[in-house]
Parts: sequence; structure tokens; C-alpha cells
Amino acid sequence: MLDVCLPGTGGAVPMLDRFLSCCYMRFEGKGLLIDCGEGTQLAVKKAGFSLGKIDLILLTHFHADHCSGLPGLLLSMGNEGHTDPLLICGPRGVDEIVKALTTIAPELPFRVKTRALGDFDTVEQNGFSVTAFELKHSSPCLGYDVRIRRPGRFDVEKAAANGVPQRLWSRLQKGESLEGFTPADVLGDARRGIHVTYATDTRPVEIISTMASDADLLICEGMFERDKRDRARESSHSTMEEAANLAKNAECRELWLTHFSPALPDPTVCFGEALSVFPAAVLGCDGIRKTVRFEE
Repeated sequence: MLDVCLPGTGGAVPMLDRFLSCCYMRFEGKGLLIDCGEGTQLAVKKAGFSLGKIDLILLTHFHADHCSGLPGLLLSMGNEGHTDPLLICGPRGVDEIVKALTTIAPELPFRVKTRALGDFDTVEQNGFSVTAFELKHSSPCLGYDVRIRRPGRFDVEKAAANGVPQRLWSRLQKGESLEGFTPADVLGDARRGIHVTYATDTRPVEIISTMASDADLLICEGMFERDKRDRARESSHSTMEEAANLAKNAECRELWLTHFSPALPDPTVCFGEALSVFPAAVLGCDGIRKTVRFEE
């Protein structure tokens, strides 16, 4: 199962009652964080998750409300006892950005590695399989398609037919390859895994629906109300209605709206614009969370 949470749902600047947009996912005790604006470490802790468990950070782009909280987060992770290497991924230039931001956090008890991602590059770590895809914003920006793979069931007849010694069955079933045998020699067809797609800041581009096709959850920005369509276009953002149309086209199972404009203190007043298009839409709020489980 995968725990998904939005510790913050705001855009541009933090507010007294709304942290900046970020997403925390946890699988088998390991944490993945998307974006890190001011105060993200506080938002994650308030949501009830451990900073020390984060092993992978994905930055969508380098505007301050999505990355300027990185030094404080890293220092807080160290204070919580994190010692394992940390991988930070983002668009081209991520190494320079991270190097600059961490000049004020020089003595961390763990190694920080960076990796620049391009369109459809994939990162595999701790059971997470993450594919980056390009969005349409005022600066280079990536969306992230996160999947938890699920292998097929153990097939006794297949194992026997392939001549696999019984003493190897358990280890092969757990994903090891040994003595010339692979998990494919003992497992049936792969089963449906878990699929979550994250996209902000962006105009409503078709690739979002393509990546989120049949997703368990699409998390997408709905920064503006319908009356601010022109403002959304000018700033390369999306309205709630536009995000709902993306979810509808993707035929995903659920949509969470996030990254609300500071000029929209009460997003509930225009949430109906999304709900009328996609009834499975949910208005995000700081701390919203759910557990996505494997289908039986």
C-alpha cells in the first residue's frame, strides 16, 4: 500500500493557514517528497510524517515556492537522525540549484546526490518507479508519474516446468535472481500496481491526461477559478475546471486539486466548477491524505 499526503496546498507564498504545495508519499517505510518551498519541513511534520524517512526528493521546477525550503528541510532531516544518502532530482540545472541552496547547510550527516531529469526519464528507488514528463510553465517544469509495481503471483506449476529447485522458490519470489534463474521463472503475469500522477505548475497540456490514464489518483494544480482564465494563461497555470477536464480525459479514479492562489483564500467557492466536470474531484487541503491499496 502507498500513503499519499499533501502537507501543503498553496501557491506562490505561504499563508498563515496554508503551507506551500508539496506531496509526501510513503511506501514500505520509505518517503518520497515532491517539492520543497518555505516551511515544508513544518508541513510534513504537522501532517504526521517523518522527515528522517525521506530518501528521494523530486523538484518540479526552480521557482522559490517549490525549492527554497530545501536547506531547512535537509537540516531538519539531519536532526531527525537521517544518515542514508539522499537523491534530489529535478529539471536540468538541479545540481547547481541544490549546490547553491545547501551552502547554508554545509554540515549534513548524509550525502546529497543530484540527478537531472529530461522528458520521460525514469528513477527507480525503494519500490518507487518515477517517470518525469515535461509540463508547460514559465520555466522548465516537470510532472511526475509515480508507480508501485506489483509482480505476478507465485506459480508452482511454472516453477516446476522451468526446473527451478524448490530451495530457490522463496528468494526468486522476492525478486532475486540466482543460479541462472529469474523471478519470471516462478511468477505469473504482473498484476495492476499503484499509480499516482502529480502535475503543477502548468497549463492544461495533453501529456498530463496521457500519463494519468487509469491512475488511482491525479494530483493537479487548480490555481484559479474560471473567471481568472486569462490570468491562468498569462502566468502558465491552470483553473480548477481545466484540471477537472484533464482528469476526465485520463479516466483516472480520483483527482486532488492543489496549488491554490493566495488571492483565493476560500477555494470552496469555486470547487463546483471542477466537480461538475469530474465528480470524483476532491478539493485538496493541507494534510489531506489517503492510503492507496493494491487491488485484489
